Amino acid sequence: MTGPAQSAAVPGVRRNMVTICAMTATIMQALDTTIANVALPYMQGSLSASQDQINWVLTSYIVAAAIMTAPVGWIANRFGRKRIFIICSGGFTIASVLCGLAQDINQMVLFRLLQGVFGAALVPLSQAVMLDSYTLQERAKAMSIWGMGVMMGPIMGPSLGAWLTETYSWHWVFFVNLPFGIVTVLGLLIFMDETSKNHELRFDWFGFAALAVGIGAMQIALDRGEQLGWLESNEIIAEIIVSIAGFYYFFAHSFTTAKPFIQFAIFKDRNFVGGCVFMAVMGLVLFSTMALSSPYLQNVIGYPIITAGLLLATRGCGTFVAMMLVGRMMKYIEARTLIISGLSLTCLSLFYMTGWTDQTGVTEIVVLSIVQGFGFGLVFVPLSTVAFLTLPHHLRTDGTSMLTLLRNVASSIGISVVIAQLTEGSRRVYAVLSQHINPFNHALQMPDVSRMIDLGTDTGRAMADAMVAMQAQIIAFSQDYQLVMIVTMCAIPLALMIGSSKATLRKQAQGEPVAVME
Repeated sequence: MTGPAQSAAVPGVRRNMVTICAMTATIMQALDTTIANVALPYMQGSLSASQDQINWVLTSYIVAAAIMTAPVGWIANRFGRKRIFIICSGGFTIASVLCGLAQDINQMVLFRLLQGVFGAALVPLSQAVMLDSYTLQERAKAMSIWGMGVMMGPIMGPSLGAWLTETYSWHWVFFVNLPFGIVTVLGLLIFMDETSKNHELRFDWFGFAALAVGIGAMQIALDRGEQLGWLESNEIIAEIIVSIAGFYYFFAHSFTTAKPFIQFAIFKDRNFVGGCVFMAVMGLVLFSTMALSSPYLQNVIGYPIITAGLLLATRGCGTFVAMMLVGRMMKYIEARTLIISGLSLTCLSLFYMTGWTDQTGVTEIVVLSIVQGFGFGLVFVPLSTVAFLTLPHHLRTDGTSMLTLLRNVASSIGISVVIAQLTEGSRRVYAVLSQHINPFNHALQMPDVSRMIDLGTDTGRAMADAMVAMQAQIIAFSQDYQLVMIVTMCAIPLALMIGSSKATLRKQAQGEPVAVME
């Protein structure tokens, strides 16, 4: 087979407007993955919810989005991409407004479910639209533009959410989507062309139901596992069993039916498989480091939430610069070389972050954040480009939905693992360090130390306990950063599985046949 034909879209007002609409949809959905997190304590009091209930504001959105990402390819092929894009953009906007107007926790969870259902399609559809709107030679530039929304949305979300909550109220965390949604819907209605529809497609209900049960149960287990003690909880054990059963029936059914729910032909393309691997790594590393950095800056170093958000936003600056440059760099440098360079920079930043303490200065935090963000940018654009370099055109929407699903699942796994390790690591290190706080420790008997920490008084014991708890936290964070660094290092050699992007682009530009099924 040959590579997909070049897009018929030509530079002009229509393409520029479609690009803007795709970007606003991407930013709108990407922001909502993190923007609501900082507002949870304010929402809890306003909605009279318990700690367990308020967490469902996040869980309901994550589960709904994960389940509904999988059928995006089928729905777009069956009913037309433009129609589905407009319906999902409008539905997401309306659901966002309803979330801001929610009067109790039941309404909030219901509206967040709707938000997740409609929002699931926004990122894969926007990526498919961008890929179709630009020629092969311009695709790296297109993925740079699109990637800014995907990567910077989650990074900027916490700081924007903190500012909106502090300045106005938590309601504006959801109302902020309204202008983006209006621009997206109107722009798509006016400027986007409809794709062909395949009315002969039949929906694989059993395959979808089995996959939905598997993904949904896994997401709930990952989200609630840390609160309930993982395998110590019967609920988590039950959810794991249900998830395994769902995935088993999905794969057993898919490999034995003539028309499976997911077109597994996408996995015959070596470049797409490589893109899937690195998209999963990026989801895991990006969101797990975000989950660690925010509490570190606030709880260990002691920055206010808005200051912490601004410091985290510097990572977005590094990503922005990298994405501005990498589109041009791909003309001269192999995609796999850029991916290896980006992962190496990420590893370097994580290595230095293992040495962070409660005395770490602003300069070091900003520099490492920028370096890490730059590394993310070097990886994201090449892998988004290479993944679809040789994938047939008719499989493109299925491919974008699969990449989004893998990134979301990997991010959930990464966050759950690092938070669980942080909690357990803090307890374990605290138990080891506290053994040395006793009257027989000669260091504590030194005059300068004993004047500050007198273990014979309640104040002295409380001070010693606070110091030990702080050091235990610092060490646990360091171990988590080390774990993420090791995962990133292990992914570097896998870049060799990606074919030569320059050679493929050259052959496609010359009209030569390119093998896509390898």
